[in-house]
Amino acid sequence: MVTAIFPAAGASRRMGAGTNKIFLELGGESVLVRTLKTFSQSARINFLIVVTNEVETVTEILNATPNLKPFAVTAGGSERQYSIANGLKLVPAESEIVLVHDAARPLINLETIENVIDAAEKFGGAIAAVPEKNTIKIIDAEGFVKSTPPRAELVAVQTPQGFKKEILMRAYEQAALDNFLGTDDASLVERIGGKIKIVQSSYKNIKITTPEDIQIAETFLKEKNL
Repeated sequence: MVTAIFPAAGASRRMGAGTNKIFLELGGESVLVRTLKTFSQSARINFLIVVTNEVETVTEILNATPNLKPFAVTAGGSERQYSIANGLKLVPAESEIVLVHDAARPLINLETIENVIDAAEKFGGAIAAVPEKNTIKIIDAEGFVKSTPPRAELVAVQTPQGFKKEILMRAYEQAALDNFLGTDDASLVERIGGKIKIVQSSYKNIKITTPEDIQIAETFLKEKNL
């Protein structure tokens, strides 16, 4: 059994729309609904958990959306990590794999979702990513360049990120004990020695953060494959 958790409790300040970005319309559907519909199309996904600060509104929207997999909605926390920790409390006991996917990445495709599941089953942990196209500089506290890592060794990390349930649960438990706040779920698993496999994703799997992202996503939607 595979459960997918969708953090959706952000303040969306950079969007400047006066509402959570997951409610914005993209191609005739809200960002949230478009994301969850894609995951619901996978025969391998069994349960969806949305973590949000607008539980009643999201529940009403999802109840009115046909063809979704069984779902639960729960309250978010002050940080993304705390929101996902809340979501983990609702993961069914029979789940073997847990995916975490930004609710604001509505252009995810089924192939990437299922490839992440495959890799998580095989290696224990997997994350969607794309090769980094920019030159990255490591800088010091005063803003001077310290070094330039080889671009061939760099990837831009996306979601979904998938893990065997017991590994992700243990990583979150250890982070709570250590009062550690990571940048993503994989960083928590890395801390406990977990192995993370990179799964090739698409540059179209963007996160909706600013008004420009909506325009970019609309352009992608007009292309044949989306």
